[in-house]
Amino acid sequence: MKIYIMTDLEGVAGVLNFEDWCAPSSRYYETAKKFLTLEVNAAIDGFFDGGATEVVVADGHGWGGVNIDLLDPRADMMRGWSPGPYPVGLDSTFAGVAWIGQHPKAGTEYGHLCHTQGFDFIDLSINGISVGEFGQVALCANELGVRPIFGSGDRAFTLEAQALTPGIETVAVKYGLTPGSGDEASEYEYERRNMAAVHVQPVRACAMIREGAKKAMKLAGAGPYHGIDISAPYERIARFRNTDKEPKRIAKATHPSSVIGVMNEKWILREMMSDE
Repeated sequence: MKIYIMTDLEGVAGVLNFEDWCAPSSRYYETAKKFLTLEVNAAIDGFFDGGATEVVVADGHGWGGVNIDLLDPRADMMRGWSPGPYPVGLDSTFAGVAWIGQHPKAGTEYGHLCHTQGFDFIDLSINGISVGEFGQVALCANELGVRPIFGSGDRAFTLEAQALTPGIETVAVKYGLTPGSGDEASEYEYERRNMAAVHVQPVRACAMIREGAKKAMKLAGAGPYHGIDISAPYERIARFRNTDKEPKRIAKATHPSSVIGVMNEKWILREMMSDE
């Protein structure tokens, strides 16, 4: 069975904040990449132990987060999406899709480093369903009939994943401590708002991920998946925070027949009114 892993950096145990850990200029960027790759390797080991025959790892962090030199040699790595970008290299040949290092969507209470695409988002929704980066890929998988089987990241993310895709196996490797949504914050303020968290020690986090991934293989290959109740036509709406250059804005896109299509449509932007 062929498994697709989407990765990100902010949901990894031991990645403490964005400024010091998540960008090429960050003091601990290479350490963060190592932590992510070790978590990915733990998942790969669990998937193969559970019956996977092929694993493809998609490096989904903006600047890159997977150290291919440390990656389990049984897996292949994908970077760069064409066409699209959505569905980010995922297709119907996969028996299951998984997420490692995933953070919660923007506005998530007690989420650690939560955001959607960038820290300027307040919310993104498709047909009224609020989704973050997990949800966007999950909706693409839903359209392709590929079952979400596993996700690891902070506790708020695991609750988000379970709510959108019931039955998914999850592992929480840290939990945030900041209450409230932060919707009132500017982009600059929001990037620095949700940094408090309690982290599982990385070696133990990897052991938890390995066991969770092995268990999740029971879900793979269970037949075509269309578990998210959503139907055409599709409308994508994003609400943005004020930045140092722009006021709050709202953006919309539509597609008559495809979630993947609407994810690739260009935004129509305008300034957001106070009641939106």
